[in-house]
Amino acid sequence: MGHTVVDQPVRLTSWVHGRVQGVGFRWWTRARALELGLIGYARNLNDGRVEVVAEGDRKSCQSLLDLLRSAGTPGTVDTVVERWSDAKGNLAGFAER
Repeated sequence: MGHTVVDQPVRLTSWVHGRVQGVGFRWWTRARALELGLIGYARNLNDGRVEVVAEGDRKSCQSLLDLLRSAGTPGTVDTVVERWSDAKGNLAGFAER
């Protein structure tokens, strides 16, 4: 009952604020995402944030979000803003952009 909703792939878009560029943050995020079986990308934004887009099951996306907010990240994360949406299914692998 209700499994389809849980297993439906979702898209997590998150914006990571802090000192997160030039510290291996995108590489680290990619490694964590691949361990969780997620697809998507992490890219530097001009304003100093890193944008992380990940698609997969909700539990894995939530795990990645928790990791982005954890003490184990490279650099210094001040805050992570998140947005959840339906997976678009137009991603492959996990890229650093």
